[in-house]
Amino acid sequence: MELLAMITPVLMLGVVLALGRYEEMLLPAEKPAGEEATPPAPSLARPTAE
Repeated sequence: MELLAMITPVLMLGVVLALGRYEEMLLPAEKPAGEEATPPAPSLARPTAE
């Protein structure tokens, strides 16, 4: 039983790390804010008279 108590946290850490790597492979990398493919949408607010 003591051996199981020592091995369980190490195995759980391995599973969490493996899932993180798996997620990185599946999801595309985020692009930096300066490299947007489309321009931002125009504002819908009405211009204020000054």
